[in-house]
Amino acid sequence: MPPKEKEKNRKIFVLDTSVIIYDHNAIQSFQEHDVAIPITVLEELDNFKKGNDTKNFSAREFIRMIDALSEHHTLQEWVNLNGSDKKGKFKVVMNGNSSVDADKVFGEKKADHKILNSALSLVKEFPDRKVILVSKDINLRLKAKSLNLTAEDFETGKIKNVDTLYTGRTIVDKTSTEAINKIYETGTCEAEEAGIKEPLTNHYYILRNGKTSAMTCYNAEAKVLERVEKNIAYGIKALNAEQVFALNAIMNPRISLVTIQGVAGTGKTLLALAGALEQKREFRQIYLARPIVPLSNKDIGYLPGDIKSKINPYMEPLWDNLKFIQNQFPEGGKEYKKIQDMVDNEKLVITPLAYIRGRSLSNIFFIVDEAQNLTPHEVKTIITRAGENTKIIFTGDIFQIDTPYLDTQSNGLSYLIDKIRNHPICAHITLEKGERSELANLANDLL
Repeated sequence: MPPKEKEKNRKIFVLDTSVIIYDHNAIQSFQEHDVAIPITVLEELDNFKKGNDTKNFSAREFIRMIDALSEHHTLQEWVNLNGSDKKGKFKVVMNGNSSVDADKVFGEKKADHKILNSALSLVKEFPDRKVILVSKDINLRLKAKSLNLTAEDFETGKIKNVDTLYTGRTIVDKTSTEAINKIYETGTCEAEEAGIKEPLTNHYYILRNGKTSAMTCYNAEAKVLERVEKNIAYGIKALNAEQVFALNAIMNPRISLVTIQGVAGTGKTLLALAGALEQKREFRQIYLARPIVPLSNKDIGYLPGDIKSKINPYMEPLWDNLKFIQNQFPEGGKEYKKIQDMVDNEKLVITPLAYIRGRSLSNIFFIVDEAQNLTPHEVKTIITRAGENTKIIFTGDIFQIDTPYLDTQSNGLSYLIDKIRNHPICAHITLEKGERSELANLANDLL
């Protein structure tokens, strides 16, 4: 293909700030196509570069990457992304001059409108090439489309279909009576005996034959289905089959990474915390953490009081679960006092997730609550901190996301569930039945 024709077929992707914050390596995700960074994006990243949150880390990493790539170039010229022509090129574009001014169209001067103007200027400059604005901001994409500008979500790290997301368990009807009897008599049976041809590692199977059933998990190392028994963890008893499976995964020493997905009231955090307390002697510390997602996207610095006063409202649901477990025992009892001693001695720590990042997590039982509010990159960052004898539990509801640039397909929990299936040290279970109260179930079903 002639060079001019080849260039004509290359698209120009214009990246919004939200894409960089979501994934600082996003610029490398467009194969042979070119990438343009509006100057306004660099201005916004400059505001994000200070701080200890993941968005601050992403801003700093991206700035360093651009600096390295442009070492012998100005950013006003197209620069090869990997030093050769096999990948596309990138450049920084000004706010631009086009026949359409987004500031005038929308009647307000905003950073988003400057980014739109940068994209519109590229449309004018390269009439033979397709210019596409890429943003995690739905409203910015809608504004772009209203200006006849093509706009897309950033698809890297996004799962295809939430409806087919891995659930971690399967009901096998018409299992032979012999297989079910063998499970109860010996504790194990071959997968083929139960009618399962290609069993998944650490996958949970409910074997049924009429009114007879057995709960099992496939152990790929032993190559057998193992019976899953109902356990009580620190006074908390599983109330349905999925909760039994979740507690089994949490307390299984072969499994180092567990994901639990479910709507409010299904017992995700409660089971994870109860399982952790039951195994407290196996780990140096128990960490229960959650990301802080401030209201109206404002930093917690806007809240009154010292840092403890600022974060307490976000941590309160975690304390509620701990108090619920504590109240399973008499107030003056040994187990009741033990929980308080663990908190006082920092054997059990409830903290914002931002305080955990950057640490080495060795001999830790680590529970990450509300994981649906994390990006895939944040989830990866957390898991890569795991040292020897560390177990990590991610819990959350992918249909209750509080951050503006994530959805059911692009959040870190969905991404993790999709990636870890069939791995020997990982397990997942989706909790479907609410056990908090009949009123809570009513809200989930009807509202």
